[in-house]
Amino acid sequence: MKDTKKYNESRQLPEGGYLHKDRVEPESSAGAPSISSMSENKENNVNEYNGRLLEKILEPANLNLAYKKVRAKKGSSGVDGMTVDDLLEFLKQNGQKIRQSVLQGTYKPSPVRRVEIPKPDGGSRMLGIPTVLDRTIQQAIAQILSPLFESKFSKHSYGFRPGRSAKQAVEKCKEYIQAGHTWTVDIDLANYFDTVNHDRLIRRLSQTVKDSRVISLVRKYLVSGVMIGGVITETQKGTPQGGNLSPLLANIVLDELDTELERRGLCFVRYADDCAPRRRRATKVVLRHV
Repeated sequence: MKDTKKYNESRQLPEGGYLHKDRVEPESSAGAPSISSMSENKENNVNEYNGRLLEKILEPANLNLAYKKVRAKKGSSGVDGMTVDDLLEFLKQNGQKIRQSVLQGTYKPSPVRRVEIPKPDGGSRMLGIPTVLDRTIQQAIAQILSPLFESKFSKHSYGFRPGRSAKQAVEKCKEYIQAGHTWTVDIDLANYFDTVNHDRLIRRLSQTVKDSRVISLVRKYLVSGVMIGGVITETQKGTPQGGNLSPLLANIVLDELDTELERRGLCFVRYADDCAPRRRRATKVVLRHV
């Protein structure tokens, strides 16, 4: 696996994983616990859950589910050269120690591998590919945090959300047109994923997530750096496209935009960083991405 051995040794992780054979999730615990299943009137239970989010993220059932999703998506290897096919055996040998290092706050994510892909309409898009191990941990984080934010997100947001799609966004646009909305302002935040302000994102995240250890882990992923041509560069802003956690983090920040558009009384549809507000008459919409 090329450089995998080097990265394994740097983590100093002895044997003792939590995955066994080819089954990555016990039948008795299929899937991660869902916050949505909690009763809304049990505020103390919710607060206790929120204060122990890191333990929920690292529960074997949640990690196993994350592994299965990462494996199903396949994808390229990160900077360590480890493939999704190598991941199961690696986790069998090292999974428990990785879990312990995350709990203790000593885990250090690897930098993402930067690649450039062409856009259909010309130009190029920069993607950051985390290692398959970091993709698994990010996926585990997203699975637990997503239910916390889904109930807060705007009904006008369709991108990167469970049960929502680009097709539904287009259908909603058609509804606006049929209702007589003839003026459209098309908004596209240029290089949005690469320019997200980390402090602003962490502040928004902290308003809902009360487990400081989870906040710290997310911050580590934000500043883990990128590798371009063998050279690692620090990341002082942005949440690179390609990471399993990036879509959720993007929506957390862009929810501010949704709130502002709703305050202005606009009918709109947002899909990730593309947005199309509509009104029945001409209007001036001035938006600023900070």
